[in-house]
Amino acid sequence: MAGADDYVEIPVAGRGPRRVRLDAAAPFGWWPAICVALIAFVDRVEYNLMAGALADIQRDLGFGDTAGGAIATSAALAGVILLIPAGRLADHGRRTWTLFLVVAVWSLLTLGSGLVTSYAMLFAVRVLLGGTGLLYNPAASSLLADYFPGGSRTRAFSLERFGYFAGPPVGIVAGGALAEAYGWRTMFFLVAVPGMVIALLCLTLREPERGTGDRIEMLRTGRRPQPAAAPERRGPVLAEMRELLRIRTLRAIAVGLGTVFFGLGGLMFWLPTFYQRAFDLSVGAASGLAGGVGLLGMVTGSVLGARLGDRGHLVRPGWRVTVGAWGLLVGALALTGVALLLVLPVQLLCLAVASGGFLVAIPSLTAAAADVVPAARRGLGFALLQFLLSLAGSAGPLLVGAFSDATGSLRWAYAILAVPLLAGALLAFRGRASLEDDRGTALRALQ
Repeated sequence: MAGADDYVEIPVAGRGPRRVRLDAAAPFGWWPAICVALIAFVDRVEYNLMAGALADIQRDLGFGDTAGGAIATSAALAGVILLIPAGRLADHGRRTWTLFLVVAVWSLLTLGSGLVTSYAMLFAVRVLLGGTGLLYNPAASSLLADYFPGGSRTRAFSLERFGYFAGPPVGIVAGGALAEAYGWRTMFFLVAVPGMVIALLCLTLREPERGTGDRIEMLRTGRRPQPAAAPERRGPVLAEMRELLRIRTLRAIAVGLGTVFFGLGGLMFWLPTFYQRAFDLSVGAASGLAGGVGLLGMVTGSVLGARLGDRGHLVRPGWRVTVGAWGLLVGALALTGVALLLVLPVQLLCLAVASGGFLVAIPSLTAAAADVVPAARRGLGFALLQFLLSLAGSAGPLLVGAFSDATGSLRWAYAILAVPLLAGALLAFRGRASLEDDRGTALRALQ
């Protein structure tokens, strides 16, 4: 076992070795996790900015609701299509440079959004922005797994996921406020500035060797990993994806996280409308309640999930999957309360618990995914996972709307939404039995 005062030199691309303390929760400091959280936050802010000012943009450029919806749908599809190539790049390229380039391109496209003079130009720019929107995820997730050993990964991924989920409401609110105060073109110009600042901050990140976090954890427990090997040539990407899906724990995590994204997508999209119909609230009051209470639950869940997910690592077998599955189960049951309990204070409490439960589940299950995917394949592994989650998240609003039309009640549509969430939680529990074996297999690739 490593001593409390043991240090080790970690190779860093393009720079001299970095001397780090073996028992530190964050051997490279917490800045990498904060920087990645800022990237996730600004991505979602820039992506959702247009929603807050859509009415003004429609009036000036002269397009209808169908054309406006086509922009969002096409942008989301473009991002999903490019995820798999981004995963391959994350496994073979310089990930810190990838982050810099992606965020810089986002910011330039946001700036360009304020310069458009027609719907066609706006469509092209926003689809390009959507296409690059999720490209940070494979590289950033792979980096976080290398910056942080297993014992602190949940905390690192909790920061990133909170940035991701806090971005949309901030983007919508900021878009509406800035467009009203300064006009929608100036809105895009102003938001491009912090994006460029964050792009430059990406250049402060060091590029550790792939598998660094795993090697630090192995050294802590007295095992000696082999030096990093040269990247091996890969076969066809579809064959590699099939190989990743043979990891039992990863399949369970994909099901669990997929139902979370499905549930959150359906819940948050329709929530203001639900409050307007169920409690006869104004648009502003409904949006404020939905966003404020949901965000409070997410903050609480992120903090709780970060603490719980790391506490039992290497102590209790299958711990992270257990925490994630319980978070999903609590969220699903609380969502049932959102639909069935029409006393507003109780209903708001259920909303906060549902949002919190989901944000307990997400970082724990994401960290577990990093544990079981071999370091050399984490970029593609996270790209595949995000691909599946994006599809699930986009299906949530559509299916809730369809259930609402079929039943004549958005309330019962929410109740039906709890069924796949409960099933996903039960299926996620199955990953407990295979977590330690799959984690060991991933670590053996370094020995």
